[in-house]
Amino acid sequence: MKRGSAEWPGMALLAVLALLVACALTSPLWTGRPWSMALSSGGGLVAALLVAWAAMCLQRGGAGRVAFDAFCRALLVAGVLNTVIGLMQLYAPAWTGNDWIAASLSGDRAVGNLRQANHLCALLLWAIAGAVWLDSQGRLSRRTSGALIAFLLLGVVITASRSGTMGVLLFALWGALDRGLPRRLRGWLIASPVLYGLLFGLVSSVSGLLGVAFWGQARLQENDVSNSRGSLWAEALALVRENPWTGVGFGEFNFAWTLHEFPNRSPDYFSVAHNLPLHFAAELGIPLALVLVALLGWALWRAVGLARGGEPSQLGARRAGLVMLLLMAVFSLIEIHLWFAHLLLPTVFLFGLLVTPDGAPADAAAPRPEPPPLLPVGLVATLVLSVASLYQFSRVLPIFGMIREVELAQRIETASRSWFFSHWADFARVNTAPDSRRLAPTASAHAVLEARLLHAWAIALAQRGETDKARFIAARLKEFRKPEYEAFFAVCAQPPAADGGRPFQCEAPQRRYSYRDFR
Repeated sequence: MKRGSAEWPGMALLAVLALLVACALTSPLWTGRPWSMALSSGGGLVAALLVAWAAMCLQRGGAGRVAFDAFCRALLVAGVLNTVIGLMQLYAPAWTGNDWIAASLSGDRAVGNLRQANHLCALLLWAIAGAVWLDSQGRLSRRTSGALIAFLLLGVVITASRSGTMGVLLFALWGALDRGLPRRLRGWLIASPVLYGLLFGLVSSVSGLLGVAFWGQARLQENDVSNSRGSLWAEALALVRENPWTGVGFGEFNFAWTLHEFPNRSPDYFSVAHNLPLHFAAELGIPLALVLVALLGWALWRAVGLARGGEPSQLGARRAGLVMLLLMAVFSLIEIHLWFAHLLLPTVFLFGLLVTPDGAPADAAAPRPEPPPLLPVGLVATLVLSVASLYQFSRVLPIFGMIREVELAQRIETASRSWFFSHWADFARVNTAPDSRRLAPTASAHAVLEARLLHAWAIALAQRGETDKARFIAARLKEFRKPEYEAFFAVCAQPPAADGGRPFQCEAPQRRYSYRDFR
């Protein structure tokens, strides 16, 4: 394959990210999505595009292997630290919940400082793959490597994430197929499911002896192994059928899903479809979803091809990186990892490295290709976006804290001036309004439309005379079956008033509404 044509799959990856940036930034023009959310989503995707492009430049310039080596070292450090934090969250929770160590909200599984068990699991699986690569290159001693792999696998176990099971099965497949790895490492990988099972039994036994709840044991007793995914996917398909060409709009899945009549919906809130291709179809329409999936599939196929028959000196790094990328690809079919910058950015960095042909010249005496002059500009732009995002979020944080010297109204006003996160000011304004004058959510309804917002919205609509719309919103609230709102609907069991009137939440809406009626 000629050099120019070999780089087309990399261009396909950049095209996907560019299309998503365009969708994010144009969504407010026709969906009512607040500009703050469009800018935050678009900014994150611009950062992803710049990171992918930087990785492609590094690989093309012959520095891809060095970059991957540094990437694996960083993963290993992060993985070890978060495993230590996870053990503290499970067995020494009193040491957590401060500025340095996050507490686990559930208390019976590890979340690390990522605050999400599935995210921690993905990080640790990546770190294990990184340890295997570093060992294969002589960067780690055999004993150190074995101890690190076992320790990180223990971290995977205490997350009690089903993703861990899929991860160790993929590791076993890696060990069986990759003949380029030392036999010892192949043995570690092939045996990883067995070691995972032994560590699971150890954690269960130790937790029982210490009287500590471990969610992994409860998961073994669960009957609903699909974890509500099946019903969610069926509901997402219903949105696709009703909006096949243009979808419901970028970032509008939760808004459209919540305001759709689903009597048997899960009581959980979902902001995404938990399946990347299905989510593309629901939000962007079938035609654009097919284009995006085809481009990603082409780029992934190219990455697989380069890992099978690329430059021999690069094959080890490519195969280890491909395992990491495949882990995230599998998770994107059942989870929401790629909606978080701390997982999206490293994923596109990997993808950029793997989809780009090796840049080291065949002749050692030949000059290496010069990096594009705009590469430093792109890296600085990524850093500026990150710093700006942190600053903008710092303007919102006070509305969630207890800062007595600043009045709540002033905190909300300050938060409303945030470029990226002002929708949280609307969330606080709605939830702190007095019962006698409830406010309907505006921007926050397009973030996560949950029970508190639905309750406030229904009352606000009724107070301003839009009773039938209030009935519709109340009906959607009732579908979530939240115990804290049982009293709101308990009045419906009482006899009607003397004039025969009943509260609005006790009556069905007189017409059928769509999410479009509430934009």
